[in-house]
Amino acid sequence: MTICCTYVVPKIPLKMINVRTVLRKKQLSDGTYPVCLRVTKDRRSKYFKTIYNVSPKEWDERTGSFNKNHSNFIQDNRLLLKFRDRALKVIAELEMEKDDFSLREFEHNFRLAFNPVRRNVFDFWDEIVEELKLAGRMGNARFHNDTSKSVKRYLKFDKDLSFTDITPAFLEKYEAYLRSRGGTDGGIGVRMRSIRALYNHAIRRNIVKESLYPFRAYKVSRLKGRGAKRALTFEEVKQIINVDLSENPELLNSKSYFVFSFYTRGMNFADMMKLKWKDIKGGNIYYTRSKTKGNFTIKILPPVQEILDYYRKNSLGTKYVFPILLHDELTPNQIENRKTKVLKNYNKDLKAIAELAEIEKSVTSYVARHSFANCLKQKGVATDVISESLGHQNMAITQAYLKELDTSVVDKAIEVLL
Repeated sequence: MTICCTYVVPKIPLKMINVRTVLRKKQLSDGTYPVCLRVTKDRRSKYFKTIYNVSPKEWDERTGSFNKNHSNFIQDNRLLLKFRDRALKVIAELEMEKDDFSLREFEHNFRLAFNPVRRNVFDFWDEIVEELKLAGRMGNARFHNDTSKSVKRYLKFDKDLSFTDITPAFLEKYEAYLRSRGGTDGGIGVRMRSIRALYNHAIRRNIVKESLYPFRAYKVSRLKGRGAKRALTFEEVKQIINVDLSENPELLNSKSYFVFSFYTRGMNFADMMKLKWKDIKGGNIYYTRSKTKGNFTIKILPPVQEILDYYRKNSLGTKYVFPILLHDELTPNQIENRKTKVLKNYNKDLKAIAELAEIEKSVTSYVARHSFANCLKQKGVATDVISESLGHQNMAITQAYLKELDTSVVDKAIEVLL
């Protein structure tokens, strides 16, 4: 499916408005380029940022749309058309009002037409949620939708809220409300990060002034969960690896997922679920982490190779390595539903496996990641190498490590676990 996103709107002879989706030429720190809506009139252009940043290999410059190298290219091209339709609607309204208009007038009307300050925060939140769904980012969509509902409950379902109302005092009162309902630092932090992300979207789209940003005074960073991260020692991981499941064959998949995650630097469940056979080349696994968008190249160690050999031999015939997504052509909503269902069963199985392995600690899918880091530390691997092997939530830090360290350093370090 190819969608051409270049549109020329006639005005009067020699005066044309060109509306096109393009990649800006300035490269971002992660190697991608921002996708923007470019509106050109009288040889002058204005750029309006979309939610996308992509590499040139995912982009068709001729048509101004995503090509087949881009995941979810059909849904994302539809969203690009939605941006274009907004611009065309504003142009049509201006044409009805006057014979000619300036690019500045277009920009003003375009910003105002979709200004959440005028419509209120919740309308903009709904818009962001819809955009995320169209982009197939169902987890982020749910993250924002849940927080929107929580804020509505706090306001007793009063939907009259503007960005200027979201002040440090507002956030402190909302925090107090969440604590009164049993909220913990970790849970409150999730809500505040959603509001912060929404505010950042509004600033990037020039619909609220950066000077009003409330998160300079209200620090979300202080709301990190204080609960100790659960991790297994290397001896306990070995107990899981060696546990006898001959009488519990229904637990074999979950054991394989845990061991695979441990030996692939704590690959999370969502990334394992979407891992494709084409991502495995020349003794390495290549994938982009869903959470941080960091790119990883992971050397296949013997325990991982054994697991891959098993699932290749017992493949369901899909493009996926693991039998989690049972069909190739699933919608983003179907993928999200399947993830929720299987992850719930996976965590349930891990509790049973831990009991059989005589491990008293609580074991969940994320414990594999924490255990990987803990075991490297246990083996004396340098902290900076551990940080690089895991990647960081803060992409700037992750990129700094990627520049300083070679993947082979990490691979060599991980071999101490064999």
